Amino acid sequence: MKRLIIHSVNPQNRLILQTVEALNSGHLIIFPTDTVYALGCDLFNNKAIEKIYRLKGISKKMRLSFICPDLRDIARYAYVSTPAYKIMRHLLPGPYTFILPASRLVPKILLEKKRTVGIRVPADETCQMLLAEFGKPIISTSARLQEQELLNDPELIAELFDHYVEVFLDAGFGGLEPSTIIDLTADEPVIIREGKGVAEAALGL
Repeated sequence: MKRLIIHSVNPQNRLILQTVEALNSGHLIIFPTDTVYALGCDLFNNKAIEKIYRLKGISKKMRLSFICPDLRDIARYAYVSTPAYKIMRHLLPGPYTFILPASRLVPKILLEKKRTVGIRVPADETCQMLLAEFGKPIISTSARLQEQELLNDPELIAELFDHYVEVFLDAGFGGLEPSTIIDLTADEPVIIREGKGVAEAALGL
């Protein structure tokens, strides 16, 4: 595993490019977000997605979310109603994952037993640079194994994933609070998980 020490405020472009090369080669990566460290891969690489399911020991019935650079990009991979758009425009970028009806562009491997997806737009410079250079969405799931507590210590993360991940973008200690999950598939928004995002205040719930 290549452990690359990256600046959280001004990420070094050469390290971003190395990470993009790993994504293009079908490898798994770990990267910082505005919530917790994430394990990720190319959204359109089924073999890499399979690796994540196996590594985390989870069923394909479990939803793997992915990150996009902005709200406009989200509309390519999900159907966004007018009420949903207003909520998302108010909250993004930020520590929120939105559950939305999936469009035909979403790989079928993510849609077993469901037709919805979880999508994020993190307020994190490393994520934004990765997305800009890669040009495609990136799978983003917490960097931990099944039923394990969230990890924020880079040393523990590096030790755990050393033989499974190609690149680890180490930005120092990360967060321990996951994103707030909001389901926007129905007429009214539903908070599925309370996390870092202040959902009730933002939604007026």
